[in-house]
Order: sequence, then structure tokens, then C-alpha cells
Amino acid sequence: MFKSLRDKFTSFKHSVGKTVHKKKKAEGIEVSSGTTAEEVTDTQKTPSLSIEKEKTKKKEKKEKVGLKDKAKALIIERETILDEKDLDGPLWELEISLMEGNVALPVAEEIVSNVREELIGEKKRIFSNTEEIVEDALKDSIKNVIKNDGPLFDEMIIEGDKPVVILFVGVNGTGKTTTIAKVAKRLMDNDYSVVIASGDTYRAGAQEQIETHAERLGLRLIKHQYGADPSAVIYDAVEHAKAKGKDVVLADTAGRMHTDLNLMRELQKIKRINSPRLTIFVDEAIAGNDAVERAKQFNEAVGIDGSILSKLDADARGGAAISIPYVTGKPIFFFGVGQRYEDLIVFDEDWLLGKIFGEE
Repeated sequence: MFKSLRDKFTSFKHSVGKTVHKKKKAEGIEVSSGTTAEEVTDTQKTPSLSIEKEKTKKKEKKEKVGLKDKAKALIIERETILDEKDLDGPLWELEISLMEGNVALPVAEEIVSNVREELIGEKKRIFSNTEEIVEDALKDSIKNVIKNDGPLFDEMIIEGDKPVVILFVGVNGTGKTTTIAKVAKRLMDNDYSVVIASGDTYRAGAQEQIETHAERLGLRLIKHQYGADPSAVIYDAVEHAKAKGKDVVLADTAGRMHTDLNLMRELQKIKRINSPRLTIFVDEAIAGNDAVERAKQFNEAVGIDGSILSKLDADARGGAAISIPYVTGKPIFFFGVGQRYEDLIVFDEDWLLGKIFGEE
């Protein structure tokens, strides 16, 4: 998971480390751990002193230096300040690497800008671990891009009027139907009663596919014949949930391309009639920039409240997981990481960062 992106971040850390090392070397002499601060100062000021004069001067200085001063001077804390010019090359490489990792351009620019702000002008101790400092800057920048300041999925279910209607949108073949089944299983495990609405009345086999999941989970499926109005199907499911005292309605919709204006207008109609509490966009993490663009277009055309990314376990790049929250301004609720109903992970910033940087 995220191996490609992780390798690119490692390369960037090495690049900055080399830059810092070269600058340190150019700025001054290397200091041994047993040399005092005053000795270094005198050596730099009087490089032409004879060996005998140097020894005499050192002896006189040593007599004046107290035990406390000696202890403090065991390590010389020299500092290196990075400027814009120092990091031009590494930061450009970072931006290219991010885009190669399927991170959307505005997101890559934001990450690079944040890293630049963290590193340029910052004083780095000569004995510090530069790569750790750079990794911290990367983590802070990415966390700022993916952070979710809004309410969590579980909070919205708890606080929403029952039945809570959740509308799932996205294109065909991205795991939308399986994702609905996973969300249903999670809700059931948390003692919520669930009804599924088969709102995809166009694609051949769509109703049979979601019906199979409903049967396996022991859930009621509300469906009409193929070609029926999906708004009516979902409306009937909501009315059934009200009559039976059910907690949540999960509504499937026809997978459609964001460029199909007629179908997008139909989604708008579904929302007007059924007033879903949540509209969730579903796509594959491995789709990269395509998923990011689709999320953006669905959000602009229909309005989404958050996303679920399937197949995260197969994603070597990680660009979609980083980009979608920033581009849409809406959180990722869950990640799909396998084929089992239990393979649904709640979005967590620290968990995602740990996977990106190879931390177990």
C-alpha cells in the first residue's frame, strides 16, 4: 500500500539531507566532540598562529574555562539556515513526484507550499537528524490537506432523524454496490436496523447483484422493475422504513459518468424528492486522478457530503486518498481494503499517514 509514494518521499528526504550536508560543509569547519567553543573561535580567527603559540593559547584558555563551561562546550551547536535557493531543486522534485503519485496538481502545490514554509528559514542543529525533520514537515503538510473538521459518519447517524437516508453515487465498476453492503454490515454490527433501496433501475444485473448482498445480510430490499423511476424506488424504501421503524435506508443509484448531464439531473431529482441526510461518493483508490476528477464533478453537480474509497489495499500511489478531501472540501468516511463485508476502515488521519510513511 502506497509503496510508490513512500519511495518518492524517501527520495525527497535524502535530497534535502544532501542539501543540508553540503551547506554545512560550505559554511564552516567540522568540529570534534572534544573541542571547546572558545578553541574553535580562536582557530577561526587566527589560522596563521604557529603551533607553539597555539598550544600556549590553548593552555591559557583551558585554565580559565570552568567545569560547567567545559561540559556545555562538549558539543558545538552550530546552525544551518535553509533558504529558498537551497530547496528549489528538492521541492521541484517533490512536486513532480507527487503528481506522478496521482496527487492532483492543486493538492501537490499546497503540500509543497506547506513544506517550504516549514523548512525555509528554519534553524537546524548540525547534529540533528535532517531526514526526521523533513518527514515531520511532510506529515504536517499532508495532514493539513486531508484533515476532517466536520462531523463523523457515526455522529451523523446518531444525531439524524430516523430513518437516516444515505444516497450512494459514483460510476459503474468502482465497488459501489459492495461498499453499500459493507456499510450495511457495519451499521448492523452497531445495532442499527437497515433497509436497502435498489435505485439502479438501468444496468442489467444491478438489482440481482444488490439483492444477493441483501440476502446474505438478511436485509429487506425494496426494488421495482427495470426502467422504473429510481426516485420512486427510494421513496418507497423510505416509507417502508418509516412504517417498520427502521433506522437507516441505504440507497443505490445507477452508476453514471459525471459528464452525462441527463443522468446527473436525475440524481438531483432523487435528492429533491428524498432529501437524503448523506450523499456519499464512491470510487476506487487505484483510479487516481480519474477518481479525483469524478469526485470534484459529482460534488459540483449534485453535492456530496463525503467519500468512500474502495480497493485502498491495492493502491501503490495514494494520490486519490490525499487529493479527494482537499479538492471536494468534504471528508473521506471509510476505506475499503478487501472483499469481505468487514473490510471497511474508518478514515483516520494518523492511520493513513502511518501507511503512507510505512509505519506499522
